[in-house]
Amino acid sequence: MKFPSKEWVERYREELNRSPWTESGKGWVYGPISLVIKKDEKIGIDNDVYIYLDIDKGFCKEAKIVSKEEGEKAPFVIYGEYERWKQIIKGELEPIKALAQGKLQLKGNLATIVRFVKAAEDMVKTAQKVPTEFIA
Repeated sequence: MKFPSKEWVERYREELNRSPWTESGKGWVYGPISLVIKKDEKIGIDNDVYIYLDIDKGFCKEAKIVSKEEGEKAPFVIYGEYERWKQIIKGELEPIKALAQGKLQLKGNLATIVRFVKAAEDMVKTAQKVPTEFIA
């Protein structure tokens, strides 16, 4: 499945809801998260892509690609270049470290995110279970 695509996002939601993240994410009561793949026309991403994850207490109620307007409404929005998301999905870059190093940018409370290091790790491991075809 191509990343990012509707099919990839739907499969990711399915995998999340049967992964260890359902335990490590149980304390998450802070609302949805949007993951933003920044525009990169050189690889065919003509606009920022917003992946909206409606997560609550270790359950992903909804995962979908949304408009910028809808994606920006999430209390937590994480922005990154395509290459960074690729590194994260492949397990080459930890998301919390990437935020701390400025390789990803966050709109929202970093202290809240940092409390969920294990959940973030489990989310990445889950993404690795999705058959992924990178476009670049």
